Amino acid sequence: MTTTAYRQLLEAASFAARAHHGQLRKDGATPYASHPFRVCLIVRDLFGFDDPRMLITALLHDAIEDTATDFDDVEAKFGHEIATWVACLSKDKRMPDRQREVAYLQRLQEAPWQVQVCKFADIFDNLMDVPQLPADRQAHAVKRAEQYFSVLKNLSAPDLNKPIAMVEQLLAEVRASH
Repeated sequence: MTTTAYRQLLEAASFAARAHHGQLRKDGATPYASHPFRVCLIVRDLFGFDDPRMLITALLHDAIEDTATDFDDVEAKFGHEIATWVACLSKDKRMPDRQREVAYLQRLQEAPWQVQVCKFADIFDNLMDVPQLPADRQAHAVKRAEQYFSVLKNLSAPDLNKPIAMVEQLLAEVRASH
């Protein structure tokens, strides 16, 4: 990775931390910024991708959806491609729930494989967090992960084989423990 790319990756980490400042994960105790950092680590260390664009997208994947950050903010700082990739991973909260989920799933299916890898990493991290959730939220979290996984697992990009297998294994482990 070039020094410039690495600098941009570090800037994305800082950007994500600032964007999610004050937010907590659903366990009510963990700073939210740990999630995009974990997703980035999963993309790189578990799934084996070191493309800086993917790692930056992983760091920013919830910035548009869950913070005051918008597409233009991401585009100005990280460029059009990364902003577009982050937008693929963002639900439009102005839409009613059902419509929003349908549109989101469609976008994920049509997204570049690099974005789909980031979504698999997001699913993986959310599944890792299931035991820390309140009991009444665990089933919903697993159901949501299963929903996203069922849509993405049949995609044909060969680069998705390892993420699919790893998420499938973790999903089976989480189901077995519930």
